[in-house]
Amino acid sequence: MEHSILTRNPLFRLQFEKAQDCHVLLFPEGMVKLSDSAAEILQQFEEPSSVQAVIARLEAKFPGVDLADDVREFVEVACDKKWLESN
Repeated sequence: MEHSILTRNPLFRLQFEKAQDCHVLLFPEGMVKLSDSAAEILQQFEEPSSVQAVIARLEAKFPGVDLADDVREFVEVACDKKWLESN
């Protein structure tokens, strides 16, 4: 998975929901409320990308913070839930 190219599954739509005051992931069966960090990671997969590239972009955006383990853990969950898929 580390070097796989992943993208967000088109069955799930990421958007900010004012009523919920957070980002949500919409899909035919419902909605998932996302934390700010989860939304930030998922936004990185709008275009196909490797996990390593996402980690590098996020660590550049948030300097001085080691995000690698958190990003990998979230990506594993997102893949299990089919939010992200391999190209």
